[in-house]
Amino acid sequence: MGAGASDLAAMEPSGGKATRAGLGDLPELCAAEVLLHLDAPDICRLARLNHAFRGAAAADFVWETKLPENYGHLLRFVDGAEEGEMGKKDIFARLAKPVPFDGGKREFWLEKSRGGICMALSSKALVITGIDDRRYWVNMPTTESRFHSIAYLQQIWWFEVVGEVDFCFPAGTYSLYFRLHLGKSSTRFGRRICSSEQIHGWEKTPVRFQFSTSDGQHAVSQCYLDEPGSWILYHVGDFVASSSEQPIRLKFSLAQIDCTHTKGGLCVDSAVIYPKGFEPERVIRAQK
Repeated sequence: MGAGASDLAAMEPSGGKATRAGLGDLPELCAAEVLLHLDAPDICRLARLNHAFRGAAAADFVWETKLPENYGHLLRFVDGAEEGEMGKKDIFARLAKPVPFDGGKREFWLEKSRGGICMALSSKALVITGIDDRRYWVNMPTTESRFHSIAYLQQIWWFEVVGEVDFCFPAGTYSLYFRLHLGKSSTRFGRRICSSEQIHGWEKTPVRFQFSTSDGQHAVSQCYLDEPGSWILYHVGDFVASSSEQPIRLKFSLAQIDCTHTKGGLCVDSAVIYPKGFEPERVIRAQK
């Protein structure tokens, strides 16, 4: 009986014919309430459904819930962006694109599905032992890095890479990684190939990863570098940003300083920070 009553209620006389209400008759405010429970890609897909969802998908109060709490602070890194002159949807769209800073050596962006902040530091933003000596390191252009350049280690005795970040991350838990690749990749006749002839020394001693934060968080772990030919995110550790308004300072490193042997054949692309659980590439977790 309930289903029958519902069907009758949806029928209206129109020129002697009965019509059924559909999604096109949904009030825009009701459509907006639905969108509040969806992530940004789903909102954009539903906006193509009909006029009600298209109008709701432009509402500031919908997009403000998808932005990080400190989006106003983050927007200050964008040249020419004025918060008062932009709608919340436009702010989300701009922050979802890479925002470079530190002379282009670092960038952050909004992860579209989760709404968390991601950050990448290029090899040029890291302190790498011996980087200025071409006997050891070579800066190589590549399309396989978001920065279009990587540091390639030919051979060295003392391997150490150090980085530092001081940033107002939106409150949440984040994972820190180094993006590394064993072997030198190139393209020949349109096909990707990887040379492994200079890879050596990584099987003898594990690489040590560590990080610490300004509020006392820290982690130390180690693992052997393996799987030549693939870019891998080596997990350094997780940290918690407790306040969106207070910057947190991170210091982190990877090192293999066993000077009884040389090591080489390694590409260092970047250090990256993602919201915990977001893993866009293969991840290897070091052992504590």
